[in-house]
Amino acid sequence: MSDSIVTLTDKEFDAQVLKAEQPTLVDFWAEWCAPCRALTPVIEEIATNYKGRLQVGKMNIDEHPDTPSQYAVRAIPTLLLFKGGKVVDQVVGLVPKSKLDQIIAKHL
Repeated sequence: MSDSIVTLTDKEFDAQVLKAEQPTLVDFWAEWCAPCRALTPVIEEIATNYKGRLQVGKMNIDEHPDTPSQYAVRAIPTLLLFKGGKVVDQVVGLVPKSKLDQIIAKHL
């Protein structure tokens, strides 16, 4: 995983995401999810392209089930964009990078 991507945990989610100064894109995923694995290079590219303006994090839903449950994540991959401690946008499923760029641009 890229150095630009934060590994998120249930325990640290509040400090890592909700209190973050920058908007944060959170990728909820699992090892067994083929679409999640297919999305990984796109997430890494976004983390690199928006470094310094957007924090990007990945949360394994099998290892950290509390936070996905709290945000009603029912399918993966699910991407939630947080700003000021609140969800401001979301995408479910495998989407092209151009779609993610549009969503991110609205909130930067």
